[in-house]
Amino acid sequence: MGENDGRSMRERMLAGDLYIADDPELAEANATALDLTAAYNATTVRQRPLRRQLLERLLGAVGEDTEIRPPLFVDYGTHVRVGARCFANFGLVALDVAAIAIGDDVQIGPNVQLLTPTHPVEPQPRRDKWEAARPITIGNNVWLGGGVIVLPGVTIGENTVVGAGSVVTKDLPPNVVAVGNPARIVRAVGDPPPDTGA
Repeated sequence: MGENDGRSMRERMLAGDLYIADDPELAEANATALDLTAAYNATTVRQRPLRRQLLERLLGAVGEDTEIRPPLFVDYGTHVRVGARCFANFGLVALDVAAIAIGDDVQIGPNVQLLTPTHPVEPQPRRDKWEAARPITIGNNVWLGGGVIVLPGVTIGENTVVGAGSVVTKDLPPNVVAVGNPARIVRAVGDPPPDTGA
């Protein structure tokens, strides 16, 4: 696992292979991202042009008419791509060790976490600080309710709604409503809600 295969830790990380995060190149990229997020999080609502400028420097891509309310937290920022007309409420955590792709017209509630990092289950490699990551993809017109957690490697299909507080552990198809921990599909979008007898 710790053998040198000739690749940098950054190359290993981007390939989804095990890597060590405290590598100097990665530490510098993380420090740059933390500087930019600190500047972004210090802006006020009256500083929209500055916010936009900082977001464009921080993220890999950010579409037109997209708003992300501070505070925002990322690992690198450059691996996050956000489409057009998206809205993310306060407290988005996007740990972008692997790519995070967010489509157009996505609504993200407060305190949502998009978590790409993984760690070995075996104790020794984890003690040796090896980790990896798997990408997250959020389709167009998805709504993630407040406090949703999306785990590594998950894809959520377009138009899908994930209820507040849900933990998404597996891919969700398009056009469904999913809730719970782990998130389970409860109906298709457009179907009436189930009768609870209340």
